[in-house]
Amino acid sequence: MFEAHDSAAPASNGLGASDQAAGLRRWAEQQGLQRSHEPAEAGRAASSGLRHTLMVIGLPDPDDAQCARAWRTLQRWHVNGHRWIGHPDDWQITAVDTSDAQLAQQIASQSRWALWVDSDLDSFRRAYLNLRRLRDAGGPRRLLVLHPGISSCRGLLGNLQQAAASFLGVDLLLLSEQPPGGR
Repeated sequence: MFEAHDSAAPASNGLGASDQAAGLRRWAEQQGLQRSHEPAEAGRAASSGLRHTLMVIGLPDPDDAQCARAWRTLQRWHVNGHRWIGHPDDWQITAVDTSDAQLAQQIASQSRWALWVDSDLDSFRRAYLNLRRLRDAGGPRRLLVLHPGISSCRGLLGNLQQAAASFLGVDLLLLSEQPPGGR
């Protein structure tokens, strides 16, 4: 389940000071269960030193360029005032293939999940299929929706959110591009 907090929350990132998943991440990496990708731009220092893993389903390929697209969404939201994100450098994006045989272990070891939704015509079908596979594997019932900058939650994102809730019992967290009260 994704731990998200309202943008009106206190200045802390709301994700807790302890990184309880660190041991699980190390175990998963030793077992070869995840492919972790840092943001594509090198040389940035993490703001707090804490690293939060965000498991992302729906990225077209689990490569650095795709993971960087997801990271840029966090960066965009941080700049737009979604304070719960903390600093984008504090996040490690891990692409997850929902057809991977190790999906159940990844689900058991990680608590923060997101769905990547692209803006092309076939993105609703791909996103719904990924959500169904994740649900069938016992996945989280709440996911953050990452996207390349779809400005309205009406249409594609709203329809996906409604279908996920109605047919899969999955809650999709949609964030506005500009939070109420803006910058």
